[in-house]
Amino acid sequence: MDFVRGFWKKHRRKVFVTAGCLGSGYLLYKLYISHTRKLADLERELANERENDELIKTQMRAHFESIQMIVDSTTLPHAMRCLSVRISEEIDVSNVMESLDKGKGMLSSSEKLQLWDELKILSFTRMVLSVWSVTMLSLYIRVQVNILGRHLYVDTARALGSSHLLEELDLIDRDDEQKFLSSADFLVTNAMPSLITDMQGAVREEELDLIDRDDEQKFLSSADFLVTNAMPSLITDMQGAVREVLKGKQLKDVMTTRVLQETVIRIMDVFMSSGSPHHWVDYLMMPQATKLSRNSSGSSSDETVNKFHQLMVETRAVLISNEFTNIAQISLKCFTDALVEEMETQSEAGGGLATGMPLAKVLPQIEKTIPVITAEPGKNRFLKLIRDLSEVQLFFTLLYANMPQ
Repeated sequence: MDFVRGFWKKHRRKVFVTAGCLGSGYLLYKLYISHTRKLADLERELANERENDELIKTQMRAHFESIQMIVDSTTLPHAMRCLSVRISEEIDVSNVMESLDKGKGMLSSSEKLQLWDELKILSFTRMVLSVWSVTMLSLYIRVQVNILGRHLYVDTARALGSSHLLEELDLIDRDDEQKFLSSADFLVTNAMPSLITDMQGAVREEELDLIDRDDEQKFLSSADFLVTNAMPSLITDMQGAVREVLKGKQLKDVMTTRVLQETVIRIMDVFMSSGSPHHWVDYLMMPQATKLSRNSSGSSSDETVNKFHQLMVETRAVLISNEFTNIAQISLKCFTDALVEEMETQSEAGGGLATGMPLAKVLPQIEKTIPVITAEPGKNRFLKLIRDLSEVQLFFTLLYANMPQ
């Protein structure tokens, strides 16, 4: 006992220091282990989030690509057929050409000149109108379908109880994933009345009650506004631009590939810049002042109107944006360049546009190009050129990915 007391008195400071060091070391060790575990948990969480993020990106990419296929295979062909028929009905040059043919040796010089001048205006109006309408309508329909497709994607996630895909990036099972990807087919079933039966089995409405069918159909069918409502005023304004640009050109003036290209671009510039800013949007979709229709029961439904109104407001916001204006200008120029090059190839006999030919001889060449311009997407290389432009692809990728939720 005396030995213990003596040892304690002699070494107690060392014992306290040693115990303190051991205790501090143990505490530091526990803190280190705890910190290491937290870091490991955080790394696993971040890895899971990255994995889930990649999964969502893959799903959205597949959904986006499906939507672009819908445009090319169903919605756009329907619109192009209607547009081609309407342009042919509204701008008919056959009567003028028939009068010129039957009037040989019978018409006075002034009458001939008047008919040729009328043919000049009608031919250029028909060509430029076709180029502008096909380009802008194809872009407009892509805007529509991407906006609606994004809404359907988001609504499908929420309808399936998978809103965490949009908020917390949680994993979903394979069945839900397949339903997500098949939501693109749900869009097709409502795209146009004539297409409903073709894609009817894609997603059952009783399982996924997404955007109201009437709203979806009304929104997509509004793409017909250009053909059914706006065509007369569009022709009048386009014809005014043609007269302004061609007023100094005579039938004997030599037209080369470059001159024809510059003439077409100039006509479209005059048309686009006339009137109020973005006035041309009112040719593609109903003006904002247009009252929304009532539901089938005859009584207005605020919920129904708001859904349709939201889609239309988002569409107009895209169309009046600087980004869309730039894409439209790039697409119109690409279309014009390719068209003029094709006309040059077709007129190579006798020199043609490459070396220059009188304006009077260019007019029949213009008439031959109209069916090519308004051909269906599967046979229309100009639409393929526009679709494959890197600027256009990037624009619609960003449009789909950045749509407000």
